[in-house]
Amino acid sequence: MSLAWLLLALAALLGAPLFVLILGAAFIGFHGAGYDLTVVAVEFHRLANMPGLTAIPLFTLAGYLLAESRAPQRLLALSDALLGWLPGGIAIVGLVACALFTAFTGASGVTIVAMGALLYPALKAAGFDERFNLGLVTSSGSLGLLFAPSLPLILFGFVAAQLGTQPGVSIEQLFLAGLLPGLLMILLLGLYAGWQGRALPSRSEPFSWARVGRAAREAAWEIPLPVLVLGAIYTGTLAASEAAAITALYVLLVTVLVRREIGLTRLPGLLAESMRLVGAILLILGAALAFSNWLVDAEVPSRLFEWIQATISSPLAFLLALNLFLLAVGMLLDVFAAIVILVPLLLPVAIGYGIHPAHLGVLMLANLQLGYFTPPVGMNLFIASYRFQVPIGRLVRACLPFFLILLLALALITYVPWFSLALI
Repeated sequence: MSLAWLLLALAALLGAPLFVLILGAAFIGFHGAGYDLTVVAVEFHRLANMPGLTAIPLFTLAGYLLAESRAPQRLLALSDALLGWLPGGIAIVGLVACALFTAFTGASGVTIVAMGALLYPALKAAGFDERFNLGLVTSSGSLGLLFAPSLPLILFGFVAAQLGTQPGVSIEQLFLAGLLPGLLMILLLGLYAGWQGRALPSRSEPFSWARVGRAAREAAWEIPLPVLVLGAIYTGTLAASEAAAITALYVLLVTVLVRREIGLTRLPGLLAESMRLVGAILLILGAALAFSNWLVDAEVPSRLFEWIQATISSPLAFLLALNLFLLAVGMLLDVFAAIVILVPLLLPVAIGYGIHPAHLGVLMLANLQLGYFTPPVGMNLFIASYRFQVPIGRLVRACLPFFLILLLALALITYVPWFSLALI
């Protein structure tokens, strides 16, 4: 058995896919416990019958279609008409637009490519410092992870639901839990942007309702998405899967038939590309379900809780240690990998310390969000470096003020659970 674990570790060092490693751990664990290995296949079958699973492919499809249309330009123009007149207005516009776009696409890198091409020249033309521009574009791509219909939020909800903990947490609760913490992060970064832009020349175009009206008419087909669909989720009118179905159908009709920005010849390619991402997520999720069941059967979470409780008695100290651990994980692992590996271990322990699952979900994503632009493997750093032809070391220095501000927001979210729990 030890040889099997050694071979699995060697496969990890050689770069084996994540789902292979997780499945391998589940197979080895169940075999060592004397179980029939068909129990792993049963978990994949159970995954196919899970209610709400359709939310993942449908929201992913909607995000891909939005990214390939001219929705980013219209979203940026509307945000500029509403907020651009403020001190540092174009920077605040960028923060809001990137957060909304990432929430729908579920991909921080897509936001940097799609929105960065528009936002970076606008910031430069407004007179912002080059380092500030690079830091904002690189760091703001991950802001939308806490807003519905973020895929990491949905994935956390699926993994957490399979553990059967009390209290439990639903995807709809996680959507609500992420709203105030996400707004807090945007507010703090917006204040910093306003401070940076305080000495810049005032905009040539002051606020006017006529300009807002023109931008709103241009974005008339996009406005219902955050207002109506997400409003239905937050108020409980629609379940996540129902909202996903409406969103995907609406975006498909608008981008293909109404605006005709995506031709019928391009549509099959986009569908295939989006479903390849979904397939990868579902493979990892199915493997994670099997791995979680083995962990629970082996009583790993309860033993881990006993060990941590013997070392850390205070819930406040546990939260501090958890944040430090998750910050380190975010520097090394992708957000999807971190969720499927860590949630089965951390959720029972956190509940033992009296931490609500929704609060843990927000904490986890807020930490992993920072990992997107933190070395050594921060994905946003590499994408921004390639997109703007800037050395990674320079980007790291540019992101430092944004990292510190989001770290302050993380501390508030951690020790003031009200932000996460007030709406659920």
